[in-house]
Amino acid sequence: MIKAPKIILVGPMGAGKTTIGRLLAQALGKEFYDSDKVIEENAGADIPWIFDKEGEDGFRRRETQVLKTMVQENASDMVLATGGGIVMREENRSILRNDALVVYLYASVAQQLHRTSKSSHRPLLQTGDPKATLKKLFAVRDPLYREVATLIVETDSRHPKHVVNKLVDAIQRHLTMEKTES
Repeated sequence: MIKAPKIILVGPMGAGKTTIGRLLAQALGKEFYDSDKVIEENAGADIPWIFDKEGEDGFRRRETQVLKTMVQENASDMVLATGGGIVMREENRSILRNDALVVYLYASVAQQLHRTSKSSHRPLLQTGDPKATLKKLFAVRDPLYREVATLIVETDSRHPKHVVNKLVDAIQRHLTMEKTES
């Protein structure tokens, strides 16, 4: 097996970044990190509290700092699951494009709504109409995910282990192709 570089998972909330990331890290023998968990550990507070006290902009600043640190400090033995809004800042997109193999875990709005419906830990969905919020976020973010993605994998109605197996194969093919092109 060819040694995979840093792998960073992007995609909307409910795409399965944390679950798939953890399984992918196990499959590849890498360390797994979740940027939201790292932010919470660094802040000593949960994300809803950070959003409440610092607003979305404060949270995004923290997110950029964690992304920079994680990419710089971890050689290639890392799988990083990011928050859904990581692509909203150009600085983050630049880091993602240049410093890792980025996988966009695609999930439809219907799938996102289904997977996030019972969560109270998602500040952007604490509205009267989560479906409308998800549609609006998807319209803005989907092109940005595609812009930074090395690979795109659909997660709708797929078991996480099935997605990981497809992903390991896709990463392998990508790295083999990249190696033959250089």
